[in-house]
Amino acid sequence: MPRGIHILLRTGLSLGITLALILHVSGYFPLPLLSQLELFAYDARLRLTLPGGVDPRIVIVDIDETSLLREGQWPWPRQRLTQLVDTLFSYYQIRLLAFDIVFAEAERNPMLTALDHLAQGALREDAPFQQHWTQLRSQLAGDDRLAASFRDRAVVMGYYFAMLDQQGGDLRVGQLPPAAAPLTVLGGIPNPFATAAGYSANLPLLQASAASGGFFNSTLVDPDGLFRRLPLLVGYDGQFYEHFSLAVVRTLLGHPPLEFVTAPGYQDGGQRVEAVRIGVFDIPIDAQGAALAPYRGPQGSFPYIPAHAVLDRQADPQALAGTIVLVGATAAGLMDLRATPVQNIYPGVEVNATLIAGILDQRIKSRPAFTTGLEVALLALLGILGSGLGLLPPLRALLGMLALTAAVLILNLYAWQTLNLAMPLAPSLTLLLLLYVLHSSYGYFVQTRREQRLARLFGQYVPQELVTEMSRRPGSYALGGESRQMTVLFSDLQDFTTLSETLEPHQLTRMMQFILTPLTRIIHEQRGTVDKYIGDAIMAFWGAPLPDPDHARHAVQAALAMKARLAELQPELLAHGWPALRIRIGINSGLMNVGNMGSQFRMAYTVLGDAVNLAARLEGAAKQYGSTIVISEFTRAAVPDLAGRELDRARVKGRTQPVTLFEPLGPAAALSTSLRQELAEHEQALIAYRARDWAQAETRFQQLQTHHPEQPLYTLYLQRIAALRTDPPTAAWDGVFTFTEK
Repeated sequence: MPRGIHILLRTGLSLGITLALILHVSGYFPLPLLSQLELFAYDARLRLTLPGGVDPRIVIVDIDETSLLREGQWPWPRQRLTQLVDTLFSYYQIRLLAFDIVFAEAERNPMLTALDHLAQGALREDAPFQQHWTQLRSQLAGDDRLAASFRDRAVVMGYYFAMLDQQGGDLRVGQLPPAAAPLTVLGGIPNPFATAAGYSANLPLLQASAASGGFFNSTLVDPDGLFRRLPLLVGYDGQFYEHFSLAVVRTLLGHPPLEFVTAPGYQDGGQRVEAVRIGVFDIPIDAQGAALAPYRGPQGSFPYIPAHAVLDRQADPQALAGTIVLVGATAAGLMDLRATPVQNIYPGVEVNATLIAGILDQRIKSRPAFTTGLEVALLALLGILGSGLGLLPPLRALLGMLALTAAVLILNLYAWQTLNLAMPLAPSLTLLLLLYVLHSSYGYFVQTRREQRLARLFGQYVPQELVTEMSRRPGSYALGGESRQMTVLFSDLQDFTTLSETLEPHQLTRMMQFILTPLTRIIHEQRGTVDKYIGDAIMAFWGAPLPDPDHARHAVQAALAMKARLAELQPELLAHGWPALRIRIGINSGLMNVGNMGSQFRMAYTVLGDAVNLAARLEGAAKQYGSTIVISEFTRAAVPDLAGRELDRARVKGRTQPVTLFEPLGPAAALSTSLRQELAEHEQALIAYRARDWAQAETRFQQLQTHHPEQPLYTLYLQRIAALRTDPPTAAWDGVFTFTEK
């Protein structure tokens, strides 16, 4: 498939994923899993930025297990609760008292019931009894005394609503507090708040004596069962009733009227309620009329004082003076425990304290309507950038995706912490993850198919590392014929034909595999391509299929390594009972034609050209000079730091132009002093030889032969000098030796 089609397909898939997430954020195509992920992301940010510490302004008078043991099971006598109220206001000088408890039933006092029965029956005409009964009844009527303790004090009562889809929707128990505002205050603005069907409220006597009241139950539990938000208002019978926490704050402020802050909605463009305003405080709400609970930390973010300690006046007066006191229960049997993002078991009374503190500190996160538009724009931008990054190489794509992820996290946390905005996070991170997985997977499968195709074409010629590199750089090679500057190597085992006649076929096969495997491995290590095996010979080239600027160097290094490796194998050859072997190698660099060549029956990736033929002739010429490796002047020039012994200027068969031949000796900087001196003397001998100074040339070569008898080259030149003295060359002789055999 053409690269352009791949790009279009990957871009299309990327934009499809982006569109799906945009539809989710816009509300047209909700994705439950993504909604759940957003809850996780919200909780993570919440826990990461919890302010911690203890807020001393709000104190929780706790009906705990110890208080129940000391005072008895709940409900406590009204007389004891009256004492609690009087002690808090008169002795501890608190600012406001709020009961996170419902007093829906009158106190049951058997003694009072019996005396009432007598007063209305047998002793109805007994004046002394009636006089004493009137005085005694006022002392025994706990509800009356509790109501009296509420009067002229900032007391807020709690109750709960039953919603339309809840059991108990037909309940009408007790008396509701005064409404916060009529439903008509919204005018034509859509009502985001839920509507109640029934209620269970406090005794009329108690509620009428209290300063205010608010509902404390919430049906806005998220799908995972956690309480993250609380409804500020509930509609009932044409009126708005306020949440317990809101009622506490309004009572503190002297009951200012409710106002609604509106803004254009995202989808329909109409007005939407975005906050409830009381006095100087704005309380942001979401589309369901709920405020996000601004948790400070786990349980204990507000001071807890056991109720029995207050009744016994054992609490620290400084801890209560001027505070807002919430009376609530943490005892497990009273069932006021909830699951929250900061703790699985969290007292409901502290949830309400959290919202009160958040309103006073203006620390409630908001989700205005424009955040949806911002998220849509962000997703579109990330989709475009992510699609582009996916077309980069894997490492760059990963770094780009990580940079985008970091930018999204930083911006989101900035909005959360500094601007108090709860911007969605999961859709953006999910989009980046999906785009990275898409492009990585797509690239992996496409690259795998490309590598498989390349392995079929080149697996027998080049190492797997080059196949992988070719897959990553599809434009760097070509299968069709092209001309390139390259280096080619021919190697052959000396006298192998004669040796093979002494071996059994299976021995010959094993020996060939034993020899060719390590030599081929060396070629691969030097980024070479094996063209073919010709019996015991190897043909390899450098510079294709991938370009290689150092093709000449890699070829010479491979030849030197092959020579050294074969020498290391000699003991093993003898151990197997095989004869010792020597190798001859010819190397040349130049312009060659490379590509898939052959017939309609069989194709091969190979090289052709005069430079290739010259390399083959050099391998044959190595025998003439007694050298293992012979390279041309062109290869020698391409590796200037290579030390080489000049062998000859020769005209090989089939070629009219002479070429200078060298035997590579390794890096010039690594040569020993004696070898440097030998090369210098050899150069002077060649100069005398080509100047026809036979006497000086012979003397120098004889000296070289004496000091280096292992070098057959000097014997060769002495033989040539003797022949030239007997049969002097013509005046046109240029010192070039002409080969008559391949």
